[in-house]
Amino acid sequence: MIEQFLNPSTFREQALFLSPAHIIVLIVFVLSMVWIYFHRNKQYMRHVRWIIFVLLIFSEISLIAWTIYHGLWSVRFHLPLNLCTISLYVTAFMIVFRSYAIFEIVYFFGVGGAIQALLTPDLFYTFPHFRFLHFFIAHIAIILGIFYMVFVYKFRPTFRSMIKSFVALNVIAFIVFWVNIMTGANYMFLARKPEGPSILDLLGPYPWYILSLELVAIVMFILLYLPFYILQKKEE
Repeated sequence: MIEQFLNPSTFREQALFLSPAHIIVLIVFVLSMVWIYFHRNKQYMRHVRWIIFVLLIFSEISLIAWTIYHGLWSVRFHLPLNLCTISLYVTAFMIVFRSYAIFEIVYFFGVGGAIQALLTPDLFYTFPHFRFLHFFIAHIAIILGIFYMVFVYKFRPTFRSMIKSFVALNVIAFIVFWVNIMTGANYMFLARKPEGPSILDLLGPYPWYILSLELVAIVMFILLYLPFYILQKKEE
């Protein structure tokens, strides 16, 4: 069973999107968010951040170990340059140091990127394969880590935070774009669209969908900021 769990050739799935396993994971994600929210004022919640931190770090270390063990590690696929991988490291750093400055940046592109990944996973393994569990645990932990700081430590993004995050995202994208050219990789999907269904399918052909992504990012950032803007206005 363990061999099948780790074997790169088992539990392959070409139609993961909205499959029963995918839907169950989304339900677990929502329930996890609700649990953290309703327990946010409990004393023990101050220690839950370390559980989220361990999930983040262990998921990344286990993926690196799995790819190396099976001879799959490649510069083209496994550098920490995908948006959600960057978000994972940044979120882990934020949790350890309870850094509001980091929260300002990662809240927007971290939540936006991880939600998109959860809803339209670029994944071809299903439950109970290691890659299935890794993918969803990592992305769920990113969002839980960010909203943990919102719920428990009362961090709030501002309009200026949104601008900082957008600038940071474009700086990261600029660097990754040139890394893709030099390595033939497709980090952040800046070289081509993912093979599975995603929002990029609605944004036109390459390279025009990259410009469309800028507009999508702006809209998503505004939507993520809107609840806090409304809350601020109500408190004034």
